[in-house]
Amino acid sequence: MTPVVGVFGIGMGPCATAAGLRDVGTLAEELGYESVWAPEHTVLPSPRRSPSPLDPDHPILDPLIALALVAGVTRRVRLGTGVLILPQHNPVRLAKAVASLDVVSDGRAVLGLGVGYLEPEMEAMGVSPRGRGARSDEFIEAMQALWYDKAPAMDGRHVSFSQVDAHPRPVQARVPLVVGGRTEAAFRRAVRYGSGWYGFALDRAAVQTCISALRTAAEAAGRDLSELTITVTPNETLTPEVVADYAQLGVHRLAVMRPGSRDRVVGWSEFEEFVRANAPREIGATAA
Repeated sequence: MTPVVGVFGIGMGPCATAAGLRDVGTLAEELGYESVWAPEHTVLPSPRRSPSPLDPDHPILDPLIALALVAGVTRRVRLGTGVLILPQHNPVRLAKAVASLDVVSDGRAVLGLGVGYLEPEMEAMGVSPRGRGARSDEFIEAMQALWYDKAPAMDGRHVSFSQVDAHPRPVQARVPLVVGGRTEAAFRRAVRYGSGWYGFALDRAAVQTCISALRTAAEAAGRDLSELTITVTPNETLTPEVVADYAQLGVHRLAVMRPGSRDRVVGWSEFEEFVRANAPREIGATAA
């Protein structure tokens, strides 16, 4: 089966307004998109310097707030963070926010997460880049305890709690965790904790390499790679032939991003044109 399609970049650029979020959510659902994806950067280096992905004045909303608004104007489309920078969050507070999004959307939340890479952003938030992978693993375990355990408790190096509870729990039996990143550690985290893996701004050759490494990590962990959903934001023009290639590689979801959207803020009409041109039926993908 060909991949389903999501819209990447809601909550930023022309979608960083209430009207833009309502419009993109409604349009995505109308056109048969399976999901929408909101990225996260709380602050950006000013002036911009490598490896910052955006100019410092590029508008970008908090992803969970943006997705909550979209939840209110849609009924079917799934709501993903692409990706949320996990070690910059308090995991107890984040568990509440994600569970709340899942409740108000009737079970449509998808938590895409990564460990981050932009050191000026981490420093501004009082977070050390050192050890962020280990903190992220512990944070995942803490959130899952609060979501699923009858008597949530955590006694870790970075987070500890007991004799507490948090309701409502998520609507979904398991909130999908989609782990982003192209490092060996990210692949190990995806197969250990995730229901999926997210590759951002990749072409088919890079995706093939990553899936091969992900398969190796899954085998080492004793997990079947077929249990994971593969999501990719492609950095190439999509045609039915290209989409078929991604399907052959094992990609389940394409989260499309307008070319150049990180280099300049486009208007709504230009963004809408891209969303319509890359709708599932236009590129030979599976419509939701």
